Amino acid sequence: MERSSSASVVTLADDRALHSAGTSPQVQTTISQQFLALSMIGLGVLGFIYGDVALVWQHLPIEHMPGAKAVAYAFAAIELVAGIGLLLRHWAKAASALLAAFMLIWAVLLKLPAVIVVPSMEATWLGLGEITVILAGAWVLFASHMGERNGWLRHLTGQRGIRAARVLFALSLPTIGLSHFIYSKQTVELVPAWLPYPIGWAYLTGACSIAACLAVLFGVLPRLAARLEAAMLWIITLLVWLPVLIATHGDRMPWTALVISAAIACGAWVVADSYRPAPSLRE
Repeated sequence: MERSSSASVVTLADDRALHSAGTSPQVQTTISQQFLALSMIGLGVLGFIYGDVALVWQHLPIEHMPGAKAVAYAFAAIELVAGIGLLLRHWAKAASALLAAFMLIWAVLLKLPAVIVVPSMEATWLGLGEITVILAGAWVLFASHMGERNGWLRHLTGQRGIRAARVLFALSLPTIGLSHFIYSKQTVELVPAWLPYPIGWAYLTGACSIAACLAVLFGVLPRLAARLEAAMLWIITLLVWLPVLIATHGDRMPWTALVISAAIACGAWVVADSYRPAPSLRE
């Protein structure tokens, strides 16, 4: 009994020392992290195959920009390296930092300018919101793998970082949900033909994203809400883009849409998993 108590005290002291030194115990890799990694690898592979960015989701703001192909290959390399790194336990921390930084640049430089220029167009908000869902997932991984930190990093890592990432995730969802109402005609066209009442499905899925936003923000069964949102995004990914991919014999557009849609679903999944107890992270 005394040995057990002594061991607990030593473990607690070592854990505190790790946090004060700015390091963290190793975080267990989750299935959601692995799937997000695979989606990033998919984007990287597509980038190298086609020598271009991810179409409208990663559109460069300057048409015919000099060095655009080099930028596309750089993006693809980052996505590939970050994805592979997330699958390797010893590289996961560095990979999560790389992915979070890359997704932040993607959101701020490639998506935010359109929102600033045309704030009244919901499509620009949708484009930003889709990427910030992935960013939220990457942020959760970064905050988890970094652990509690001192200085200015304490706002981005550990439990504070995870809570901030959840807020970002929640605020991203209305941009997706509202698009189902504002662009209902386009949304209905994506609903599988075998489903009855396509407009009803368009409105229902849009309302569910908005409801998930409110649940996460106000703490009303937030883990369940995030999980249901992630499941819905996965169902949409498989029911909408997989049949299109098969019907078009693997054209570039459906491949990119499938992988991007999967990455968005994975971002939501990672956020949902962040509600699991994390003994290495303290409030």
